[in-house]
Amino acid sequence: MRVLVAEDDPGLRQILVLGLKDYGYQVDAAERGDEAIDLLRFYDYDVAVIDWRMPGGEGIDVVAWARKHGKPTAILMLTARDAPPDRIRGLDAGADDYLVKPFDFGELLARIRALQRRPRGVDSPVIVRGVLSLDPVRREVAIGDRVLPLTATEYKILELLMRRSPAVVDRKAIAEHGWDDETDPLGSNAIDVQLSRLRAKLPNAGVRIVTVRGAGYRLEEA
Repeated sequence: MRVLVAEDDPGLRQILVLGLKDYGYQVDAAERGDEAIDLLRFYDYDVAVIDWRMPGGEGIDVVAWARKHGKPTAILMLTARDAPPDRIRGLDAGADDYLVKPFDFGELLARIRALQRRPRGVDSPVIVRGVLSLDPVRREVAIGDRVLPLTATEYKILELLMRRSPAVVDRKAIAEHGWDDETDPLGSNAIDVQLSRLRAKLPNAGVRIVTVRGAGYRLEEA
């Protein structure tokens, strides 16, 4: 299950990200409201844990954006605001649940599990580029009816390129999305190796991965 954590406190953000990963969740993180909106724009999350107070847009603005654009992500808001009017405002904006700081991590996990059990508003759409399709629910990529055998890192990189196609994706974004520690692939040829392997798996897919010198990589229809 994929979770978005949007929290501007670096210490708490790290605790949440590492703790959720320990329980098997795939986690993306943002420290600003506008960064959270960018991630919600490109990716389908089962649950988003959103702090109320953030630079670049308050959490309630992130919630309102998600609901305005039909995102079915279940949203748990974190905040020090515990007055009833604040809770009502957050829920009316589209939040599904509300957790007041400070909180117990076990309670956070229980609330995420409860949100998981709720039916989502709509199914996550399958992404199609050429004859290549990516199902974010099943985490499967196929050329026509043939499912491609991809490693976890290959899947993450291809998903990023497909979602942002035909825009150029820089190496830093690929590192952040494909590896738990973004510094691992930077300064080495790890990204080039992964992209070479992906290219070898995409013949007859109707798309190609193009290197844009000095900028990054782009998936375009062949």
